[in-house]
Amino acid sequence: MKSSLQVLSDEERAEVHERSLRLLSQVGMRVETAHGRHLLRQAGAEVDEDHHLVRFPRSLVESCLQAAPKRFSLGARRPGWELAMNAGECTLLIDGEAVFALDGTSLQRRPATEQDWLEATCLIDALDEIGVYWSMVRPSDRSESTADLVEYWHRLFAHFSKHIQEVTPGPEQAPWLLEALQVVFGDRETIRQKHPWSFLLCPLSPLTLEGPFTDAYLALAGWNIPVAIMPMPLLGATAPGSLIATVVLGNCEVLATLCLVQAAEPGTPVLYAPALAVMNPRSGQYGGGAVENGLLAAAAVEMARYYGLPAEASGFSTDHHIPSIQAGYERALSALLTALAWPDILVGPGLLGGSLILSLEQLWIDVELFRLCRQARRGILCDGERYLEEVLKRVGPAGNFLSEPSTRRAFRSGECYVSRLGVHGTYEQWEAAGRPGLLEEARARVGETLAAHRPLPLPEHVETELTRLAARARQSCR
Repeated sequence: MKSSLQVLSDEERAEVHERSLRLLSQVGMRVETAHGRHLLRQAGAEVDEDHHLVRFPRSLVESCLQAAPKRFSLGARRPGWELAMNAGECTLLIDGEAVFALDGTSLQRRPATEQDWLEATCLIDALDEIGVYWSMVRPSDRSESTADLVEYWHRLFAHFSKHIQEVTPGPEQAPWLLEALQVVFGDRETIRQKHPWSFLLCPLSPLTLEGPFTDAYLALAGWNIPVAIMPMPLLGATAPGSLIATVVLGNCEVLATLCLVQAAEPGTPVLYAPALAVMNPRSGQYGGGAVENGLLAAAAVEMARYYGLPAEASGFSTDHHIPSIQAGYERALSALLTALAWPDILVGPGLLGGSLILSLEQLWIDVELFRLCRQARRGILCDGERYLEEVLKRVGPAGNFLSEPSTRRAFRSGECYVSRLGVHGTYEQWEAAGRPGLLEEARARVGETLAAHRPLPLPEHVETELTRLAARARQSCR
């Protein structure tokens, strides 16, 4: 059977749900968008305009949960690339929005650049374990105007062909995004069916829906664009001082936002995606190395399954700033705990130092770590043929199984995973090879992949139309 992890019992999940409904009906959420409050009032919520507070009756939450589809797919430009949600599969989504990059040779941190973004984007396009895009870095040499955003989308579509999960800063960018999507993917109905783009919506903890990013999503209503709802409550800072209370808070924030999404467009696909984490009590900052982060991520996946919603969960976190022994064990623990809960999308490869520093070498190592986690999740297969009873009888006492065809099949079929990264031979072999380190090996793999990879090109007419769109955006900004 498949390996699994359970951190909440059935009764505890029901208790989280009941307490969340009670908090949402009695305390509610602060909703800093007038349009959002209007939609929620129409849907049946109790709205206090003076204080921007919205309280959610149980009936509203339950009807909105029922309206959210439980199965859908995330599409892409790449032919045949479709991620079915709630289908028992898991793909990676790299971590995002680092402001620094790590030089792989000197291990010195520096401000991230456009070239760092390009290399990271090409690398994740080449690695099929990664199915969903976030922008890994925020380049210091990129401006933030609408015209620059349109040009960024052009570069993104040209260098990445799988599913994209992104945001727009405000509602004024929404028409430009919709036009760009139509240029690349086709008409409105095609986009509604294909879901090539999903939106990341992050309520502020505790219990707040801020204005611009929420209005940016609401401006896309009518296009059936999936939304990943990712509050980030931090135990001890923006969440109460217990793990289960942090789960309840994150659940409240997801459910309230889900109600707004369904009020804006019933039937919109939703990903249950809270990034629950623990504060470092020594600094007050995000504690990336806390083992409890993996437990909280597993709990979030279990709550998603309680509601029948697809799950997007976070792992691979660390406090360390370079690839290291500490980064290795912290990332392995959080990744494995989350992977054993088996979300649809597992977030986190590639960033260090509390998700502030991009490392392409660490990204490569993390993808290998995901392969190991996936094998651990696969568990021990127990179909009749695998018991190999006849082989055991034939070899008998004091024999060995090295020459058996079943042994060869085991390693060729994936019964056991044989890693190609790192040292797996004798000391003498390692010594003869010059005592190579994992970081040097990962750096070489990254270089080889970037040199060989050719992104799926955009059709010539799409390139032309995106160039014209950017020019129009530039002109409109003057």
